[in-house]
Amino acid sequence: MPDVTHAYDLSTVIVNYNTPADTAESVRSLLATTQARVQVILVDNGSSDGSAETLREQFPEITVIDAGANLGFAAGVNLGARSAQSPWVLLLNPDVVVLPGAIDALLAFATAHPEHGLYGGRTLRPDGTTDPSSCWGAMSLWSLTCFATGLSTLLRRSVLFDPESLGRWERDTVREVPVITGCLLLISLANWERLGGMDERFFLYGEDADFSARARAEGLRPVIVPDAAIIHAVGGSTASSGRKMSMVMAGKATVLRTTWHPAAARVGIALLQAGTALRALPGLLRRREGMWTGVWRSRRDWRAGYPAAKTTLFGFAPDPHDPHPGTHHLHAEGAHR
Repeated sequence: MPDVTHAYDLSTVIVNYNTPADTAESVRSLLATTQARVQVILVDNGSSDGSAETLREQFPEITVIDAGANLGFAAGVNLGARSAQSPWVLLLNPDVVVLPGAIDALLAFATAHPEHGLYGGRTLRPDGTTDPSSCWGAMSLWSLTCFATGLSTLLRRSVLFDPESLGRWERDTVREVPVITGCLLLISLANWERLGGMDERFFLYGEDADFSARARAEGLRPVIVPDAAIIHAVGGSTASSGRKMSMVMAGKATVLRTTWHPAAARVGIALLQAGTALRALPGLLRRREGMWTGVWRSRRDWRAGYPAAKTTLFGFAPDPHDPHPGTHHLHAEGAHR
């Protein structure tokens, strides 16, 4: 039964950055396919194309927050969640189409199984095949060694040699997982506030892995609900695959630096760099530019992680309040804000 003490059953936070058409389609699909009372909170991250005004005009019933600048994903969702008027917070990418009944199924499962605390769904590509990016395995020295030696590519989706992929599981059964990604993530408002939201040191990519790790440390058990299915057009706000992968690597480096012991983090980052070199080598030898050659050439930009990568990859001015940019070495509990 709906909670009569709240105006809504669910507060959905969407962060938009220069993608008003995709975001509008996502909002329409959410409202059209969901029976629960949904509060839509749209955070516009300093778009330069008039997104905030356009979306306000198209959807006068939703809350549009103009951040005034590109805050990044973590700070953007934190800003949006502060306006939540329901017991649940749902993070939803602006480049997804919600399939009928998906959000109702996710909310019903979460209500019936509060012991998990963190919930994700099943993402599909536009052609209907499984997009595995709704969840991942956690990084480990073994998974990074497999990346460094090329085994995770040679034996892609192997449970043993590509463990972060979670094998060939199609995300079609209920299953606890280490990492639920921010493209579709449901959590109670109480747990969101207990965890302190997303870690705003992350700018783009990696914040959901950190968030899931902190959730598990607090006793939550992240779980995938296959009936909650969405179509995901991956990477709607990042144009270049090489640039996007450099951002992903910056996120991984930040997870290592902020949650691993400093010595282990150094080894992990060295393994990331070795795996990048291995994949870039054919292109470098043939003098052909590609995704991995670009990631290799930008290794100095991403291996320090955030906040330094916010300057090197995105061109932001350095944060004068950060006395040691790019050199945070915190244990897992240090990631709590």
